Amino acid sequence: MKRSTLSLLCCTVLLAASAAPAMAAQDDSQGALSAAQTDAQAVKANPFNAAEVARFNEPWAMTFLPNGRLLVTEKRGVLKVLTIGGTAQTITGVPAVAYGGQGGFGDVILHPSYATNGLIYISYAEKGSASGTAGATVARAKLNLTSTGGSLSNLQIIWRQPKLSGSNHYGHRLAFGPDRKLWITSSERQKFDPAQDLNSPLGKVIRLNDDGSVPTDNPFYSRGGVAATVWSYGHRNLLGIAFDAQNKLWIHEMGPKGGDELNLIERGSNYGWPLVSQGDHYDGTPIPRHSTRPDLNAPEAWWNPVIAPAGFVIYSGTRFPNWSGSGLIGGLASQALVRVKFNGNTAAEAERYPMGKRIREVEQGPNGDVWLLEDGTNARLLRLTPL
Repeated sequence: MKRSTLSLLCCTVLLAASAAPAMAAQDDSQGALSAAQTDAQAVKANPFNAAEVARFNEPWAMTFLPNGRLLVTEKRGVLKVLTIGGTAQTITGVPAVAYGGQGGFGDVILHPSYATNGLIYISYAEKGSASGTAGATVARAKLNLTSTGGSLSNLQIIWRQPKLSGSNHYGHRLAFGPDRKLWITSSERQKFDPAQDLNSPLGKVIRLNDDGSVPTDNPFYSRGGVAATVWSYGHRNLLGIAFDAQNKLWIHEMGPKGGDELNLIERGSNYGWPLVSQGDHYDGTPIPRHSTRPDLNAPEAWWNPVIAPAGFVIYSGTRFPNWSGSGLIGGLASQALVRVKFNGNTAAEAERYPMGKRIREVEQGPNGDVWLLEDGTNARLLRLTPL
């Protein structure tokens, strides 16, 4: 279990924040950079051209297909496929979603053997039987592409959160690891305490086989039930997941009022929410800091003021050699692309590139270009190429 290294973090991760006053930002807030941050970042021009490729309505996630086409989810429950240089077309057969707040259509990824089985995995907020309830759901389906778009068939639901009131903190980011297991981020739905309860899937990193069954080497497998699916716990609102070249798993999550986190995920570890945080509750009520509980897993990097992190990719291309091995995080409140540099098991913000818009998603293209999706209606898909 790694221990807190907050004194180091204060000297590194918070350099960008030191010139700015504390910011009371809500999750997915419409907050903007302070004048001090904007002035500091304007000194150095972004090292890329950003070209608009297409526009989407409230996009949330994207992934490239082997043929270079791009799948894009829209929160209201639309899946589109884009041929670069062409027009985005609709994929039918998407299940109904519970749209509202942070809820709706979420992530989309490919099965590791997509080239032979055609399977994709999607996540979305699903309505419950009781009025005003919903929960994150993960399904897999066969993607059938046509000249006019395509369809999903043989949809199979493989994981669900319980249906609860509220419309925030679903999480439901997806990734396949080097172990070919399916990893799911399950946020705590703003219910707090379930994040510490191994019998609840909320506030957890979930690990499953590709068919939704439970791997026998999960840390709490012997307990059975929900606990058997859990890899780590004590999380808040997890909205970015990526494996690095050494097969280490990194996940970022939104903090409360301050304290966005980037965590190295360790087997069976407790990350502390809501017992500790680097931020406080929105009403100003203080939360004990990670330094008070060295038995709980402290973040490798944290932000105050918040960046409101969204999409996340660890760059492995050659188009931007200075970014090799870096984490690229989309910033909502910060309206930026945030680059994080890793050094073994440590991490720190290296650079922040102002984009002037909320950035919802980040992806690496087949040739090493970086692709961004802005947040909201009439949002641009941007292709970043080196200067």
